[in-house]
Amino acid sequence: MDNQHRKITGYTELTQEQIDLMNEVKAISKATGKIVEKLRGSNVDVRWVDIGASDLQKGFMSITRSVAKPDFF
Repeated sequence: MDNQHRKITGYTELTQEQIDLMNEVKAISKATGKIVEKLRGSNVDVRWVDIGASDLQKGFMSITRSVAKPDFF
């Protein structure tokens, strides 16, 4: 469905600059996820990999929200 975000309360229209920033963040996030998966498959302390992965996910989510600026909590 086109323009689904318009039907969801709290989401705003993004400028082309914001869309470009979001896509850049998402590309870096995807690459980071691949590194995390490589770490999980190697001989490292997976507990710390999991902690790092969670923190990185929170960081990327925070950066995404900083661009999208939703108008809800």
